[in-house]
Amino acid sequence: AWAEEAVFYHIYPLGLLDAPLRNDHKSEPVERLLKLIDPQEGWLAHLQELGVTAVYFGPLFESTTHGYDTVDYGVVDRRLGTNDTLRRVVREFKRHHIRVVFDGVFNHVGEKFFAMQDILEKRESSQYKTWIDGLKFGPHGKIDYNCWGGFKFLPKLNLKEPAVAKHLLDKVRYWIEHFELDGLRLDAADCVDLAFLRTLREHCYALKRSFWLMGEIIHGDYNRWANAYTLHSVTNYEVYKGLWSSCNDKNMFELGHSMQRQFQTEAGKYYGLYLYNFADNHDVNRVISTLKNRVHVFPLHILLFTIPGIPSIYYGSEFGVQGKKGVGSPPGYDDAPLRPALTMAECVGGKPPRFHPDLVPVIQKVAKIRSESAALKQGSYHTVHIASEVFAFARVHESEMVVVAINISGFEKTIPLQLSKVAGLTSIPMGPQSKLVDVLNNGDSFGLLDAEEEVTIYPTWGRILKLTL
Repeated sequence: AWAEEAVFYHIYPLGLLDAPLRNDHKSEPVERLLKLIDPQEGWLAHLQELGVTAVYFGPLFESTTHGYDTVDYGVVDRRLGTNDTLRRVVREFKRHHIRVVFDGVFNHVGEKFFAMQDILEKRESSQYKTWIDGLKFGPHGKIDYNCWGGFKFLPKLNLKEPAVAKHLLDKVRYWIEHFELDGLRLDAADCVDLAFLRTLREHCYALKRSFWLMGEIIHGDYNRWANAYTLHSVTNYEVYKGLWSSCNDKNMFELGHSMQRQFQTEAGKYYGLYLYNFADNHDVNRVISTLKNRVHVFPLHILLFTIPGIPSIYYGSEFGVQGKKGVGSPPGYDDAPLRPALTMAECVGGKPPRFHPDLVPVIQKVAKIRSESAALKQGSYHTVHIASEVFAFARVHESEMVVVAINISGFEKTIPLQLSKVAGLTSIPMGPQSKLVDVLNNGDSFGLLDAEEEVTIYPTWGRILKLTL
């Protein structure tokens, strides 16, 4: 239940902390992770001021390059520090009431993973030959196996092999017990065996009942992975795309359609699920680089914190950090521009065009509004009004109702709310004395009967209207 009310901050440690692109697997550990809790660096204080209650860390364990080519699930990547380093960091985050989620990269490993190395050395004689999916030995020393994305340096684990499952589950137990972990994000979850996910869910529940599992899913029916038996949540890529695309195309019907399809009362396809919402992440272009009109970053983030689901901010994007895949990156590291090294000093002091400093206070405000509203965290969803550049919807929890109205145009827009005609809102007591108070804009107030006829929304901005009886 904690994740349903959380505001996440997504950190890609190898990038943020300026780790070398490659691990030489022999250097002494460098405790870069400690920068995250160093008061002089300012990251922890910033997260608290932003309203963050949970952090999702990208890959932390020993790997050769980007972290998703795991070498050892039990040892922190030497480019980031040691196991004791990570334990100190997690404990400090939790002391500041911020929960911690790790990346669980269980679909595949790196070539230097011990089982793969044993197979390459001993071939058919290796005791680990059942650990790699689709493994085949050919003549003249050739070897073939399934891998992720066609990349042979990412051999796919055979999760149906009991010894593999035990190895991974033992590491998860260690992470929970040693690091006091609160949850896992499952990388490439669409490729992970569903039976393994069920076993993982049972295993984690037995160790820690509040443990949360979220999977990276890009396409398909999210119910296949997020349900009572496998994962609690998945990445909502449909809404990720709708957030920026609706702005770029001046077509709020796209996002409105997704909201209705996913969450409109009990008919919504994902009604009752709390999906993981985001504007960008370590795999896609930074949102400020995706938007045609950068001022749309404001209504977009109002939406991110008020639509159904769990909002997440990718490190640096609250400052408008830019980045496009493959633009200015070293050969073979197309994702590097999405995962830059940053310091809080340069972010706070940053100016356009590299940074967008006005976004931070907006996120702080909408995060606070969300934290104080059960309707925005847990409420049902009801479409109120959609036009090409205007979108309004209501969130309802018990007797609390909040109406969100967004305007992406460069001019004021006036719309009728007509809440009395919206299906699903008839149970809310709305009398002639009722008012809608705008908690986003200094308490602007509208009589409910007047709002039936018209509410004006500022350009490229929005209103968050709370019903007062």
